[in-house]
Amino acid sequence: MKVPENNGKGSSDELPQDADYDNVPSLSDELENVVFARFPRAEYWKLCCLSKRFLSLIKGGEIFKMRKRIGFKEPSVFMLASGDTNWWTFDKNFESRRKLPVIPSDYNFEYGDKESFSAGTHLFVSGKEIDGAVVWRYELAANQWFKGPFMITPRCLFASATCGNFAFIAGGLETETCKTVLNSAEKYNAETKSWERLPNMIRRRKLCSGCCMDNRFYVIGGLDEKHKELKCGEFFDQETRKWTLIPNMLKDIPLSISQSPPLIAVANNELYSLDACSNVLKVYEKECNSWKKLGPVPVRADAQKGWGVAFKSLGNELLVIGATSVSSSERALTIYTCCPDPAMEELEWRKIKYGGGTKLNPFIRNCAVMVA
Repeated sequence: MKVPENNGKGSSDELPQDADYDNVPSLSDELENVVFARFPRAEYWKLCCLSKRFLSLIKGGEIFKMRKRIGFKEPSVFMLASGDTNWWTFDKNFESRRKLPVIPSDYNFEYGDKESFSAGTHLFVSGKEIDGAVVWRYELAANQWFKGPFMITPRCLFASATCGNFAFIAGGLETETCKTVLNSAEKYNAETKSWERLPNMIRRRKLCSGCCMDNRFYVIGGLDEKHKELKCGEFFDQETRKWTLIPNMLKDIPLSISQSPPLIAVANNELYSLDACSNVLKVYEKECNSWKKLGPVPVRADAQKGWGVAFKSLGNELLVIGATSVSSSERALTIYTCCPDPAMEELEWRKIKYGGGTKLNPFIRNCAVMVA
């Protein structure tokens, strides 16, 4: 059977065609699903053209449930560059890319500040429309944006972290008057598409960062209700459902009011920070509550005090996206990854060439990693 040509764009113009397998021994549907589930997600459009049944598995989300059951997952990078109205998604190696549909929102949301995070196969983008705070949800299976569900307490400038099918958020600034710094926290469940209120944090904080490590949700840094820099961190234990304060957690990382929230990422259950002042990577030593230097990072996070740089965990690797130069004439989007080792004195970074001829602004407004 000849598969309709797609030119690598994943267009849905061609209708899926079922092949004639009358004279070929066939696999059971269950075994066939397992085989399909192991295909790279970037190649799914080809299978959709081949089989109506696979197309229904994609749209219904069953193929992603199968991938979860067999433990087969791939990270994808979703990002929005400055000056662009569309989000882009890349595979782990940045060899394939796809433009997402435009978020059907208003001018205020498009050009305003936004936060992003993922849970399961959902990508969330939180911001403010003319009528008030809003959350848009992109569903991978449907390739479509949906509004909501809204957080229990609408907020901005909050910390977020992804843990499988769940997302945690905490702190931030309430969006009605933009005056109250919050200490409330919530948890999103991608299977039920609902939010659950969590116990309040110990400290109020905005412009903070979050991560999941040791089955705990960490919230680090930020500014308190008096606009004072916070060197402390705290974590929420999912078993005891209690918060524990970590005094002076950021004592080895310089902070300033005008810089971005702490650039942190977790790989192999170790916490790393990209120092926006020195452009040096550091690893958190849990036992002594201190940070060890692991050498410079090739992307210039210090050019704009951490703003415009994406620093994320990509499976067991670290990912950094931004510009390598502070000169406006030489600034270009660059992508680097490394396999971190806390025992090393300096890490080796690998430059990634992103394909498809996509030219993006080196200032990254939002970035999120989805593992599914």
